[in-house]
Amino acid sequence: MTDMTITKLTKPTTAPVSVLRTATAAKAAPEVKAETSVDMVTLDQLAREMKMPPRDARMLLRLAAKQTKTYPTLGKEHLARQPWQWAPGSKALEEARKALSAGNTNP
Repeated sequence: MTDMTITKLTKPTTAPVSVLRTATAAKAAPEVKAETSVDMVTLDQLAREMKMPPRDARMLLRLAAKQTKTYPTLGKEHLARQPWQWAPGSKALEEARKALSAGNTNP
């Protein structure tokens, strides 16, 4: 009968966990840098540019995104539950500026 408490020690066949973590971190790092290298225009920046509160800007953009005939790209570019942000010079950013300037009636 064999004793179940005694086990043979064997050498690990894979690399240690610390080596695996650094290897995966090195692979993932360039992908993150590629995404952050593109500066995005955020809703907060656009609202400051238009001199209006971000909350009002968000409300106007939600209404404008529903008007697909007037602002076709604005509704397609924005995903639900995601922050409002645009690439500089994009058509959606131009439409967002147009929608906010049309809705901004404050002096």
